[in-house]
Amino acid sequence: MPRVVVFDRFGGPDVMHIVDEPVVEPAAGEVRVRIEAFAVNPLDLMMRSGASPAPITLPRARLGVEGTGIIDAVGPEVTGLEAGDPVVLTAVPDASVRGSYAEYTTVPASRVLARPAGLGVAAAAAIWVAYSTAYGALVEKARMRPGDYVLITAASGGVGRAATQIANQIGAVPIAVTRHAAKRDDLIAAGAAAVIATDQVDIAEAVRHHTGGAGADIVLDLVMGPGQQDLLAAARPGGTLVAAGFLDPRPTPFPGGAALAIYSYRSFEHTLDPVVVKRMAAFLNAGVRLGALSPAVDTVFTLDDVVEAHRHLEKGLHAGKKIVVTV
Repeated sequence: MPRVVVFDRFGGPDVMHIVDEPVVEPAAGEVRVRIEAFAVNPLDLMMRSGASPAPITLPRARLGVEGTGIIDAVGPEVTGLEAGDPVVLTAVPDASVRGSYAEYTTVPASRVLARPAGLGVAAAAAIWVAYSTAYGALVEKARMRPGDYVLITAASGGVGRAATQIANQIGAVPIAVTRHAAKRDDLIAAGAAAVIATDQVDIAEAVRHHTGGAGADIVLDLVMGPGQQDLLAAARPGGTLVAAGFLDPRPTPFPGGAALAIYSYRSFEHTLDPVVVKRMAAFLNAGVRLGALSPAVDTVFTLDDVVEAHRHLEKGLHAGKKIVVTV
């Protein structure tokens, strides 16, 4: 029988184990996907540890919100897809029930897209969450345009790297923010037009330097917490701040009196909207075809080593690049 990663209690990586479960036939409107690889995301760690904001039913809870594979079976009333099609999972909102940490999963047909041509399995497993989040925040929410100065926090992380590439594809100017100057060369190589290391300079002052005194048109805050006040000071009057992360667990002060538009963003806001997903897919396909978008993959583990993959992410050994598990 097919193998599935499950956990019966909340805790560290060791609570995960592999079990055999029967193949589930796709219901009306669903497809069954033979998973080839999936990426490990911070949300998976939150679910496994019991920190997820969504309720998780134990035992035998599953994990995995993105992945890639081959359609294995098609349920009734599904059109435009057939067995043998390589696809990317675009959203698994009920990951604890049908997550991608498995050899097979069934999902609504509307939750898969054709895998971008020329994208390898590992990269395809790692593209959707980071790039759809960055695209949704910058393009759909902030209406990023060519020439915009875009300040990106946590720039060395998966979403930050995706945001840098997407800004470049649009013709905007990505300015990366990192806590450590040692990451400067890597971020420049990843496409940042400039890098601001907060262990060396004041953010607002450095942004004014890089924008000719104007300030950032768009701020993508992937950290939150008290540091957001510095980002508000770095934005130009009338600019936009999109809060799309939660890396800093400390409270974020209310941005009172800020002369800019402020939005909160979560990826499911758009990844469950078929109209927006169609635009996302077209953008990602074009970016992959042109070579502008390319997920940075750190280490590739096997399904038998999924516990070690979680340890690798928790220890920060991935350097902000995606961790992929092949099935």
